[in-house]
Amino acid sequence: MDKRESSRPKRVVLIVDAAKAGARLDRFLVDQRPERSRGQVQRDVRAGHVTVSGTVIRQSSYRLQSNDEIVWILHDRPALRPAPIHLDILYEDDDLVAVDKPTGLVVHPGAGTDEPTLVEGLLWNRSLPPSDDPVRPGIVHRLDKETSGVLVAAKTPAALSELQRQFAARSVTKSYLAVVQGTFREEEGTIDAPVGRNPAAPRRMSVRPQGRVARTEFRVLRRLGGSTLLLAQPRTGRTHQLRVHLSYIGHPVVGDAVYGKGEAERLYLHAWRLTVRHPVTGERLTFEAPVPTAFPNYPYREIV
Repeated sequence: MDKRESSRPKRVVLIVDAAKAGARLDRFLVDQRPERSRGQVQRDVRAGHVTVSGTVIRQSSYRLQSNDEIVWILHDRPALRPAPIHLDILYEDDDLVAVDKPTGLVVHPGAGTDEPTLVEGLLWNRSLPPSDDPVRPGIVHRLDKETSGVLVAAKTPAALSELQRQFAARSVTKSYLAVVQGTFREEEGTIDAPVGRNPAAPRRMSVRPQGRVARTEFRVLRRLGGSTLLLAQPRTGRTHQLRVHLSYIGHPVVGDAVYGKGEAERLYLHAWRLTVRHPVTGERLTFEAPVPTAFPNYPYREIV
């Protein structure tokens, strides 16, 4: 398949006038370039694409001063290209669709993404409502490229709004299967540790006091001799939360090349079950993605 065309980044220089002194960096940039969403601007800031008076600023909330010189490296956002890729549909109606995302598939286009994405596969034969980010129509949550399992997308603006509300309210139940390094003494536990971006490596997350509240509950399903099969339920939805939390307690996910050793054929993290309320009827829906054959044998159906 054709790879996305890449164009040279554009260098934009802006001077903060007195009237804008005290403004947040992200709001100032959105005012200057309204065609870019606030989410896109914040990602540019986190990625180190913005300097203020010669210093790279990675905090969107940074307050500007009069006469600050801002240099913003603009990367053209990737275009959506509907693609006829195979997707295993777990459930679909007029309002939403639930997909079993395979490991190795990116959810939506981004910097450095050349191959078709899950969003583009969905767009091949259905419409998805626009969101605050043009390359994420219908998307209410994400899975890492290496993580497999259930992902839900909205098919109408009303469904998008209601599902976003449920995820923000933490009323969605998410159950993951993970094979992690090492053996647990306990049978279950809770990891309550704030997660934020690692200032030394902005594309990575870490447990840090300045991070956002993050809570993960886990239960041991089977000890495998050198590794452990877990049921993990994130009660918050931070980027890389499960991978960061499990690494933080000394049990990184097997196959995790970012937060662990990565010595496996895949990342052993699977979004197994997801329970939401139907955005129109209010009916409780539970979607379940078949457990990959690479995972250990276990009576998964008996898990409650």
